[in-house]
Amino acid sequence: MHSLSQHPRIPIMSPSWDSLSISMSCQPCSCLLDLISHRGMICGHLSAQTSCAMDVYLPPTLFQPQTCGQRCEVEIRDDPAGSSSLTTHFSLESLCLPTLYLVSSPEHARRLDIFAQNLAKAQQLQEEDLGTAEFGVTPFSDLTEEEFVQLYGHQRVAGEAPSVSQKMGCEEWGESVPPTCDWQKARVISSIRNQGNCNCCWAMAAADNIEALWAIKYQQRVEVSVQELLDCNRCGNSCKGGFVWDAFITVLNNSGLASEKDYPYQGNSKTNRCLAKKHKKVAWIQDFIMLQPSEQCIAKYLATQGPITVTINMKLLQQYRKGVIKATPTTCDPQFVDHSVLLVGFGKSKSVEGRQAEAVSSRSRPRSSNQYWILKNSWGADWGEKGYFRLHRGSNACGITKYPYTARVDKPIKKNQVSCPP
Repeated sequence: MHSLSQHPRIPIMSPSWDSLSISMSCQPCSCLLDLISHRGMICGHLSAQTSCAMDVYLPPTLFQPQTCGQRCEVEIRDDPAGSSSLTTHFSLESLCLPTLYLVSSPEHARRLDIFAQNLAKAQQLQEEDLGTAEFGVTPFSDLTEEEFVQLYGHQRVAGEAPSVSQKMGCEEWGESVPPTCDWQKARVISSIRNQGNCNCCWAMAAADNIEALWAIKYQQRVEVSVQELLDCNRCGNSCKGGFVWDAFITVLNNSGLASEKDYPYQGNSKTNRCLAKKHKKVAWIQDFIMLQPSEQCIAKYLATQGPITVTINMKLLQQYRKGVIKATPTTCDPQFVDHSVLLVGFGKSKSVEGRQAEAVSSRSRPRSSNQYWILKNSWGADWGEKGYFRLHRGSNACGITKYPYTARVDKPIKKNQVSCPP
């Protein structure tokens, strides 16, 4: 699919889909034929060039995309008989959907308008970003910003973080930081979760944290129950939002966590239905700590101890596709954080990538630094870089240093019984 910044783009729409015909040369994209026959709508962007290269975009959130296996050459005529001189040729590479909005649906028209607005936002983000990030069509492209925040951001107003037993400095973890670190390569990171319509990123980030640290310390992979954190929490608001420390407090109160297999994720909260006592525990924590709000300290701890949770401003993630996001405080306020994720590593790009390299010479804003953080999200593997994303390291991008929290895992100590001598 062409990047949004490759050509100047203008929207394509047709007032009368009855007068269109479509033909294409590949079967994997045959679902597009249903688009015309069922009076669906193509929303796309046509380059202002004679060649008329076009990307076809369809509202993705309500449907499961069927990715085309090959590039399709498509021809659309505005007259089935072919008598008109206006014929558009374009190439289609992906995003075929077997089920489509109906033209007559008011909701379809509204979603299409939102979709077009989000494409414009993505273009603006592309121009403003100082890194190598690519913004464009995502699974959230037909959601308003308010809907996106409501579904995936923290709903509970962020108060003060709890007073934890220890706020850790970074002296004890050594003086130097390695150039790269990626805990994915150690195979201690669990698979990407998908929170769906449940606003529980806080619980999933905490679960990811515990699973990774347990694997590092005991060489044992476990999958812990996110649903237990939702059903049994006393501080968060379950699917209406919370913070990672709410999850850690729940683990301490429940004396451990059950497995995902025994207590599976349902994507909802069952008020007064905590089933923690019915299931065997598979992981425990002794406490949780907050690190110093310093990227250097965070990097030291990450490299020597393991992944940690961070809470960031997710504003740019709705339109994010891949690459390293390098935002400014204006484009991504570091004081307003509303999404919890797992920080799994850091790295350094060899050079500025692809199309961004071409833009460097034509912009007055320098792109000298290419260090980045690697973060695991909870929106499924189809989002971002197979469920992950990268943020610039060294500029407190999107508030990554505001709430660096981590559990400290440990097996429960068995106390010997003491009896009074007769």
